[in-house]
Formats: sequence, C-alpha cells, structure tokens
Amino acid sequence: MADKPSDAHTDEASKREPLHGAPLALLTIAVAFSTFMEVLDMTIVNVAVPHIAGSLGVSPSEGTWTISSYALASAIMQPLTGWIAKRFGEVKTFVVSVLLFVVFSMLCGLATSMPMLVLCRLMQGAGSGPMVALSLTLLLSSYPKEKQGIALALWAMTVVVAPIFGPILGGWITDNFSWPWIFYINLPVGLAAAVITWSLLRKRETKIFQSPIDVIGLVLLVAGVGALQFMLDNGNDNDWFASPMITTLGIVAALCLTFLVVWELYAKHPVVDLSLFKERNFTVGVISLSLGMFAFFGINVVFPLWLQTTLGYTATSAGLATAPVGVLAFLIAPILGRNIGKLDLRAVVTFAFVVFAGTAYWFSTFDSSASFSSLILPRFVMGLAIPCFFIPLNQIYLSGLPASEIASASGLSNFFRTMGSSMSTAITVTLWQHRGEEHHATLTENVTLAHPATTSFLQQLSHAGFSHQRSLALIDQLLTREALTLAVNDVFLGCAVLFVLLIPVLWFARPPFGSAGGAAGH
Repeated sequence: MADKPSDAHTDEASKREPLHGAPLALLTIAVAFSTFMEVLDMTIVNVAVPHIAGSLGVSPSEGTWTISSYALASAIMQPLTGWIAKRFGEVKTFVVSVLLFVVFSMLCGLATSMPMLVLCRLMQGAGSGPMVALSLTLLLSSYPKEKQGIALALWAMTVVVAPIFGPILGGWITDNFSWPWIFYINLPVGLAAAVITWSLLRKRETKIFQSPIDVIGLVLLVAGVGALQFMLDNGNDNDWFASPMITTLGIVAALCLTFLVVWELYAKHPVVDLSLFKERNFTVGVISLSLGMFAFFGINVVFPLWLQTTLGYTATSAGLATAPVGVLAFLIAPILGRNIGKLDLRAVVTFAFVVFAGTAYWFSTFDSSASFSSLILPRFVMGLAIPCFFIPLNQIYLSGLPASEIASASGLSNFFRTMGSSMSTAITVTLWQHRGEEHHATLTENVTLAHPATTSFLQQLSHAGFSHQRSLALIDQLLTREALTLAVNDVFLGCAVLFVLLIPVLWFARPPFGSAGGAAGH
C-alpha cells in the first residue's frame, strides 16, 4: 500500500505548486481557525457541564457524557484519517469534516434532551476526527518547502492555545449568555473555513485510491478504542476495576486492540497504517509526544481542579490562573518556526522537557496558602517550553515520510496524543484523590486530644462559640484541604519525573529532520 501513493506523489508534485501571498495567508487563517475551533470544543464544554445538566434535568455526572461522547468519536476517527483521505481525497475529506462539525454543532445547541445532545456530540466528534490531522497536511502541502517550519509553528500554536482559552471562553459564554452559544459560535467560523479552503484547494485535490474497506480492522478499531475511551471516562466514578463494567471494558479494549495490531500488520489494505512505526523518527516522535502530552495534560487538568475544589477559586479565576502559560508560547512559536531548520530539534525538545520538569517541580512546592501571583509565575515560565515541545516533535515524527503518508502519520500521532490526554485525565485525577485519602489518614493520626496543638486549637474554637461537633467538622475540613494539596504536590512531582525520563528517548531520533514530509522532495 505504501508504494502506490509514493509513485502517485511524483505526478502530484509537479502540478501542486505552493501557494503564495494572499491565498496562502487566507488558507492559513481558515485552517488555523478550524483547528482552533475543534480543539477548543474539547475543553469549552468542561466548564458548562453543570449548566447543561441543570437545564436538561440530569445529574452533573450524566452531564459529563457530553464530553465523553465527543472524545470517543473523535478518538475513533483520528487513526482512520489517512485511509479516508486516500479514498476520497484530502481536500474533500477536510471540507466535509468541517461541514459535518458545523451542522452537528448547531444541532447540539438546539438539543432539548440529554440523549439528543449526546448523539449530536457523538456525530460532532466523528466529524472533527480528521479535521486536525488534515489541517496540518493541507498547510504543509500548500507552503513552500523553506517556510514549512512556520506552517508547523502556526498549526502547533492553535492546538496549544485553544485548550487554554477553552475553559475561560466557556465560562464567560455560559455566565453571560446560555450554554447553547458555546456550540453556535462554531457556525460562522466553520462555514468560513470550509468555503475558503474549498475555493482555494479544490483544484489541488490529492489522488484517490479505491482500496476496499477493511471491515474486520474497522470493527476492531471501533470496539477497542470505544471500550478504552469509555473505561477511561467512567473508571474514576465507578472505582475502576472494583466495578465489573469497567473490568469488562478493560478486557474488551485489550483484546480488540491486540487483535487490531496483529490484523493490521498482515491486512492487504489496512484501515490503520501501522507500517509507519517502522520509521524510527516516527516511533520516537510519537512516543515522546504521547508521554509528554500525558505529563503536560496531567498538570493542566489537576491544577485548575485543585484551585476550584480545594482553594475555593471560581471557574473564571481558575481559568485566569492557568492562562499565563499561553503568553510566552504565543510569542516564541513564530520565531522558533522561522529558525527550525538551523536547530538540532532533539536539543530543542530536551530544553522543553527540562523547563516542564522544572516548573512541575516548582508547582510541587506550593502549600494551600499560595497566593494568586505566586501561582501564575510558574505557569508563565512554563509557556517557554510549549512551542519547543510541540513544534519540533511534529517535525521529527514527519521527517523522512513521503507527502502521501503525511495524512496517515498526522492522524495516527493525533490519535496517540488524544489517548495520552484521556489517560492522563483518568490517571492523574484518580491518583490525586487516592493520595489525598492517604495523606488525610496520615494527618488525622497526628490530630489527637493528647496533642497540645489540637487541644489548644479546640479551646480557641470553643471560645469563638463553636460547638464541639462544629469544631471537629472544621478540623476535618482543614485536614482535607492540606491532604489534597499534598496530593497535588505528589502528582506534579510525578509529572516532573516523567519529563526527565523522556529526555534520553528523544535522542534515539536520527537527523536530518529537514522539512516535514521531506522525503517527498528528495
């Protein structure tokens, strides 16, 4: 399967000249906004869940199905991107994907019941799956070779900045308008992106291959990824493997994904192109990106949760405390993109992992009395690492691949990045809660009436008019606050260690990294 497209690419290369000037700028804006909109939608709903649940008359835990259903469909569609793009053409697939996303965004806003909203979110997620991967593919094929570093930088920035703005924008829209507007804002952006992309690229469509559908591979992928995503989303609420449902899902996911790998390695027309892992740079890049994303996302999930549940921050103020991470990232990305060809990308990502590890360790030193200003400083510094992490790793895993394989490679790496984020959310939140319980038990052992500090504190509360019952409840509250803070410190420290362990892995990548999709030009 790999040989046919690379032959095909030689015909395409001659007729697909890079875009320049206004058309290139327009395409970049259209593609960047469609990517921004898709990634934004993964996080914007998070803060609106209580409002959605309340308005549709369901519990907040049922409300989280709006998040799970979207992530589930998106995760299934991402590894299929390469196969769909080869069968229907990259431009057509991207434009249809954007239009499906827009239609189901509108239907999400119009939903009058929870089942209707979940179904529309499922379809919206399915539409979004190929969007992010193909947005990168279309950008790279439209930019001149010497400017592909800038294309990568612009693409990476939209992927990085959107999750930061998602919660802030979601909170603001929900507080000032109503929750359907978090879906309606996609309509003008998506329609504009689809119209601009189609008008500029419709005559630059890629060659189409009528390969038969790998039904067995498709069924194994849907069942395996579906069971895994469902297990990750619901494991924490159901006490993980103490629940028969979660155990069953775990077994189904393990069996289906194992069989999928074996089947796809020998299938004549695989639905997921696993042969990409024979490329050393692709394997190293995807491992570093997925595990790096695991640690990075873990920090970004637990930090605002800790601020809101333990330190009493509102959703908006927690959003503002997390936002400074975008400032330096936004400023450095274009500079890095412009000079990417002159740098050893392994050294750039090593620098990113060192900064991530340092700031994660810095976070692990805070106590529950940390001020807002002291918390935003490490978030600000962390922004330095973000472009140095995303941009070079995208270049590393795409290096040496023919242009015809970029869509498959991008879809597969996006799948692993999404899975890294999903697993991170499930594991770090569970770890935080379990460590919180352990710290609470340890702290409680030291709070006895035999301890002078305890009796002194109880006496102070008694003089202040607190009953004995209320005094004990207050002490328990204080212990919980400290226990959850110690637990969040443990999570941050774990993330710091993971970043350090990833550094040697990077150096297995083999230069030259050249331009993304560099093999096509050789």
